[in-house]
Amino acid sequence: MPKLLIGLGLALVILTVYTLVDCAVFDRKRIRGLPRWVWIFVIVLVPLIGPLLWLLVGHGRATPTTRSFRSVAPDDDLDFLRGLNGGGSAATGTGENRPFNEKDQQERIRRMEQDLADLDKNDPTPGKGGVAGTADTAGVDPNKKKSEPGEGEQPGRRDA
Repeated sequence: MPKLLIGLGLALVILTVYTLVDCAVFDRKRIRGLPRWVWIFVIVLVPLIGPLLWLLVGHGRATPTTRSFRSVAPDDDLDFLRGLNGGGSAATGTGENRPFNEKDQQERIRRMEQDLADLDKNDPTPGKGGVAGTADTAGVDPNKKKSEPGEGEQPGRRDA
């Protein structure tokens, strides 16, 4: 029985200290019911009921005005994009005072895709899509027949 009383007493002291610290550092605008200094007296002078009252009544919940708002990256914020380039449209890059427009952005994407398709059509090397004269084909005669294995240079052969 004495061990149980010691354990309950220790739990009561821990609860009291926790609620005192919580009350002391809690945001003043969110404390409900009584002023902070009255809550501290209630917590200290009324051993078990004071801390429980603080947790149930005095410790106010976060309201929509006190919650933190989700931050938006600049490239996702339409208001920020509208303000770029002197108030012009971010999609067109013009200095006109036009709002950011989804249609302008879609047109810009379509033009860029068309430019990329034109670049792919004008690729000078057939096959892999690489650039002519790169290091892997430099100095190699494309008309020359490849030598059979065992002829010419072989890896590890020093007299070639």
